Amino acid sequence: MILVVEYDPAWPRRFEQLRREYAAAMAAADVPVVAIEHVGSTAVPGLAAKPVIDCDIVVAEKDVAAGSRALTGLGFTPLGELGIPLRRAFKEPKRLAGTNTYLVVAGSLSLRKHLAVRDILRADPDLREQYAAVKKRAGATAANIDEYGRAKNAMVQKILADAGLTDAERASIDANQVPSHDEVPR
Repeated sequence: MILVVEYDPAWPRRFEQLRREYAAAMAAADVPVVAIEHVGSTAVPGLAAKPVIDCDIVVAEKDVAAGSRALTGLGFTPLGELGIPLRRAFKEPKRLAGTNTYLVVAGSLSLRKHLAVRDILRADPDLREQYAAVKKRAGATAANIDEYGRAKNAMVQKILADAGLTDAERASIDANQVPSHDEVPR
C-alpha cells in the first residue's frame, strides 16, 4: 500500500520553506537559478497526494554540475538522472524527509512534463478528480511505489495529452528507463 492522503493546505508553505533554502544555497554557490518550481500532486490545490513535496530546481545545462555541488553541500546525495534525461535526482538528508528534489535543465521535456501536469490539474477540476480517484485506487492496491506508478501511467498519459504534449513527447516520456526503486539507494 502507498499512502495517499487528502490535500493538505500546509503543503505550499512547506514548499516555500524549501524554495527559500534552495535559493539561498544556489545563490551562495553562484549558481544562476531559472526557477524553483513546486511540482507533483502536492502542488495542486484539492488533489489527493502522497505527502511528499516535489521540487524542481531549474537551471541552465551548463550549471547542472555546480547546482549538484550546492545540493550536496546541503546534505543531499546525488543519484544521477535515474533514466530521465536532463533531470538529476537526489536523496534528501534526514532533516528534509518527505521531499523529492530534482535539478532540472530549463526547457527539458522532464520539466515541461512536470509543469504541464501541475498546470492542467490546477485548471481542470474534472481531470483533477479523475486523477485523484486513480491515485487513491492505485495507492490502496499497489504493493510498492513501482506498482503505484504503473497503475497511474494511463491516466498520466491522458493528462499529458490533454495538456498538449505531442504523441512523440508522450512516447519519449513513456520510454524512459527508470530503475526500480529497489535498485536506487535509499
